Formats: sequence, C-alpha cells, structure tokens
Amino acid sequence: MKLQQLRYIVEVARRGMNVSEAAEALFTSQPGVSKQIKLLEDELGVMIFERSGKRFTAITEPGKAIIESAGRILREAENLQRLGKDFSGGDTGTLTVAATHTQARYALPLAVKEFVALHPNVQLILHQGTPAQIADWVEKGDVDIGIATESLDGHPGLVTLPVRQWNHCVIAPAGHPILQQSLISLAELARWPLITYDSAFTGRSGINRAFERQGLEPRVVLTALDADVIKTYVTLGLGLGIIAALAFDRERDTGLEARAADHLFESNTTRLALPRGIFLRRYEYDFITLFAPHLDKRAVERALQGGVDVYQL
Repeated sequence: MKLQQLRYIVEVARRGMNVSEAAEALFTSQPGVSKQIKLLEDELGVMIFERSGKRFTAITEPGKAIIESAGRILREAENLQRLGKDFSGGDTGTLTVAATHTQARYALPLAVKEFVALHPNVQLILHQGTPAQIADWVEKGDVDIGIATESLDGHPGLVTLPVRQWNHCVIAPAGHPILQQSLISLAELARWPLITYDSAFTGRSGINRAFERQGLEPRVVLTALDADVIKTYVTLGLGLGIIAALAFDRERDTGLEARAADHLFESNTTRLALPRGIFLRRYEYDFITLFAPHLDKRAVERALQGGVDVYQL
C-alpha cells in the first residue's frame, strides 16, 4: 500500500468518479491512476469503486469507509511533513490565504502588513474567490486559511471560527432624497432601484430574507462581486447601494453618503476556516491572531481538537 494510491482514490472520489480530472489534478496519467487503484483493491481484497466497463460509476460501501480512512491517513502524513518543517525550517515557508473581495480589500490589509513585517521569510499568497470556492479550496488543501461570511459553515471537512460581526449600510449619491430620512425603512428602499452583492456574497441572503419577511420585492437592477463596483454604479446614479459598512469610507468615497442599515438587515459574521485535523505551523497561528486577536493559539487548538466552535462572539 502506498500513499500515492490513497491520494488517487481520494481524488477520484472528490471528482465524482472522473478519473481523467483526478489524473490531471494529480499531474499523472489516467491509465496510471486506474492501474494503481486496481492494485490497491487487489491488495485489500475489496472493490472500492463500482464499474461499468472501464468507467467508475459509484463508490461501494466498503469503498466509502476506505476512502474516509485514506483521507485521515493523508492528513496525518501531511501533518508529519508540516511538523518537521516547523522544527527544521524555522520561520520559513508558504502561507496561502483565500478571502472574498470585501475581506481582502477592507479587513485584511493591516493583518497582512503586520504579518509580512513579523515573518519576512514566509511567502504569503492571497487568493480571492466566492465563499463556496473558498470552502472548497480549504477542504481540498489548496489553501491554508479561508476567510468569508457565507458558505463556510456546513462543511464537515472544515473547522470554522467566528472573527467579527458586521452590518450593511445603504449608500446614495450626495443630495439623494432618501438621505433626508434619519431612519430608512425597507418600504422606502423598495421604491428605488437597488445595487448590491451577487447572491453568493457578503450577507446577500440576509438582505433577501429581510424583504421577504415584509412581503416586499426589491428592485435589484445590478449585482456585483465587490463593493467597489457597487459604489461606482451608485455614483453614476443607477440606484442605491447596499454594501458592507466596513467597505464605506467617507473620506475616500467622495460624492457618496451612507446610512446605517443594522435596523433593516440581520448582522453577519465573518468566519475563518481551517482544514479539520490540520497541524498549524507557528506562523499560521500568528496570522490568525493578527487578523482576529481573540483567536489566540489556545482557542484555535481547542477548536481543531474538538472540531467545534469554542469561541462565540
């Protein structure tokens, strides 16, 4: 039995029994993957995948248990490598972080700056993506840490920790009639064209629920993946914007004004995601604490060991 064989069966399962995609992801050939899986099945004496001709069609019942066990073995093998690097490599290595645009643009810069100064020999790589992409990347081990608001919980392969709560605000061009109201209502908002986040982003589901609860149909004329695009089109007069409050800066966003919307929409929680069962290197703990000071090493370790959130905001 070889670790590479275990990687093959885990990747094929992840790819929905698509051996070609698995081989491409593992930088090898399709025949090589199929051959090694057959050798592993022969050694174990059970079929891991059901077949129709040469195609894998499903995972057998024993195959499910084998793949789950293989995943644990691969994680522990990776942990051994990370443990060795942590002691032998010192303060060197790579840290890959994935975040949504709002987090990367408005929440992360200070932590990134402090981390780079603290660990100049660690290569920090930042990726942007949708919350669903970020969850998938962390689960697969493509990134070390994921940061987003939605779609991080509910993944069995992830441990998630709350970072901070935030609310939306309404933005409008200076002089817009709605700015004369000290407290904007949902009914008033529904009268105007709206520009807000795409349905997969930054609390959009909470916005939808607020209108639904009052039986209102918002006039969403444009959706975007980030707040900067929303602000651009609000400035052009295409509609009112609903964005994360942390994405509005009165000095930088000239020509726009903002009104609080915490009385309209539910608050949101930014969450940090880690692969379940992972061994974190010392500089990874440092990054987490720089970004979320309440998440010290002890709190993170307890979450990783227990597999549940141990810190509530």
